[in-house]
Amino acid sequence: MSDTATAGAPAISAAPKPPSNSLFAHARHVVSENPVTGLAFVLFGIIVLCAVFGPYVVPHDPLASKTTAALQPPSLEHWFGTDQLGRDIFSRVVVATRLDLFIAVTSVALVFVAGGFAGIAAGYFGGWTDRLVSRLADTIMAFPLFVLAMGIVAALGNTVTNIVIATAIINFPLYVRVARAEANVRREAGFVLAARLSGNGDFRILLGHILPNIMPIMMVQVSLTMGYAILNAAGLSFIGLGVKPPTPEWGIMVAEGAANIISGEWWIAFFPGAALMIAVFCFNLLGDGLRDIVDPQRRT
Repeated sequence: MSDTATAGAPAISAAPKPPSNSLFAHARHVVSENPVTGLAFVLFGIIVLCAVFGPYVVPHDPLASKTTAALQPPSLEHWFGTDQLGRDIFSRVVVATRLDLFIAVTSVALVFVAGGFAGIAAGYFGGWTDRLVSRLADTIMAFPLFVLAMGIVAALGNTVTNIVIATAIINFPLYVRVARAEANVRREAGFVLAARLSGNGDFRILLGHILPNIMPIMMVQVSLTMGYAILNAAGLSFIGLGVKPPTPEWGIMVAEGAANIISGEWWIAFFPGAALMIAVFCFNLLGDGLRDIVDPQRRT
């Protein structure tokens, strides 16, 4: 009897597999749902590949000069043409990606840690901590930021390390203000009060509860300042306060080709400028995608 009942009973289907909650799966969902974000990540991947493998795959030595091939227009041998010293512009543009990306990533990581945590502490604790951090940010904001970067690099010397420090300093108020405002709103939120009543210390509340909830807006700020950091480094190089030649760098290359535009050699400044524009465009587009990826409320 029991066997007959069992045989006649409808088969019980397996329980559906719950959707993946991993960060990778969520990131893939965000990228697939937004074509603009997908384009930004593709461009970012190309930039990273050029930075990592570019110096090993370029067709010419970026520092080798050949006066007999000077000022040649784009061709099959020299895709982006050559400059006034006969150096291959394509090779120099690709190799310069590593240095510009290194300056941007390093300076933004430095200011994210310093400015982000200073702003969170100011917004959460208030009092003298808030006044000290806010006055420091106001002092930096009182100067024209690019002029301040010029002064710092001129005083310390035009090395890559000093360019990174100067870029981090001028971006410090931006991170402080964003983090302070977000932490000030959330310090009396219900989940913070519950964490405090559960016996969590201030340091653990800052890192475990407030920081994850302000990460979406902070990641937008990171993507924007990445582009600004590249522009700042290129601007310093353009006026002679950045990376020293003959090191390949987009700002230096634009400066070297600016004088040749009038005489018709447009490619010397055009291709480094186009690479600079694409990099800044890519980082500006990354903001929304990074915000959706790190936002815990959007993760499913």
